[in-house]
Amino acid sequence: MYAKNIKDARKGVSQGIISAASWGINTVVIGIILEKTPYIDTKQAILLAPFVSSFMHDFFSSLWMLLFMLVKGEFNQVVKYLKTRNGKVIALGAVIGGPVGMTCYFLSVKYIGPIYTASITSIFPGVGALLAFIFLKEKMNRRTWFGVLLSIIGVVVLGYMPSEASANHNFVLGILFALGGALAWGLEGVICAWGMKGEDADPFQAVTIRQTTSALCYAVIITPFIHGYSLTFEVLSSTVVWLTVISALLGSICYALYYKSIHLIGAARGTSLNITYAAFAIVIQVAFLGTPVSLQLVIGTLVVLYGSILVSGNLKELIHISDDFDNNEVEASEISG
Repeated sequence: MYAKNIKDARKGVSQGIISAASWGINTVVIGIILEKTPYIDTKQAILLAPFVSSFMHDFFSSLWMLLFMLVKGEFNQVVKYLKTRNGKVIALGAVIGGPVGMTCYFLSVKYIGPIYTASITSIFPGVGALLAFIFLKEKMNRRTWFGVLLSIIGVVVLGYMPSEASANHNFVLGILFALGGALAWGLEGVICAWGMKGEDADPFQAVTIRQTTSALCYAVIITPFIHGYSLTFEVLSSTVVWLTVISALLGSICYALYYKSIHLIGAARGTSLNITYAAFAIVIQVAFLGTPVSLQLVIGTLVVLYGSILVSGNLKELIHISDDFDNNEVEASEISG
């Protein structure tokens, strides 16, 4: 992690929260998209919808990021970065977080809806924190671990709604896909933190590689394998494509800020701040789609938010706590902070 002063640490925390808000809104938009024509026209379309919509999301997201890089005049740097060891690691993370994680996520939204999916997949910071602790040697104090635990408890409270649906096969399937997405994203966060080692790493270039790699995997491998191009072209010629473009923009904002947050304050804290997207998704559902507010909803949301505040911790503790900096640099940064 490469926060050099309090300003950098605050920036990393705020970027993590804004990233979560973007994904929370995006989750609700994804739920709306999957209920639109042509995704519900036939049984085959319903079956292929999560795969095709996920492909469309990452395809347009990659276009947004490539356009951004062209405007910044950094497209050539993206190509050069892809050829490096770090760039290849980011591409590996893209395969895990994109085709694996996103497909699981879309399938879960399809089977159990955005609120359940957002709540359950929010356990991915616990996975990311544990893997970062084991493989990246990120130091985690008791308060941070307690914050992760509280966040997980909060999403369990949000996701647990006893009903007849819990006995439904599709409901169980949706839960399993949500857990699969959480595992994939937790692993992706650790891989991306590893791939962005070095102060000169550019998170925006990394996200461009991530989204483009994911889109290419869908285009070349997954979509042809499931015979999904017919539905893909239907989507491109329908009005729902504009919702997909908006969703992809939200996804691009989310990932860009998420990667920047990871770069500044580490994989464990970056992913744990991102957990608040579940709360944002629920608030959007309540405010704009009329989802009923329950005491369980309020309690779960507050627990998640408080857990994330604990995870962000004392900002001074986020500065140079990795082994990539020596003690002299730490002392200098603390004095300047």
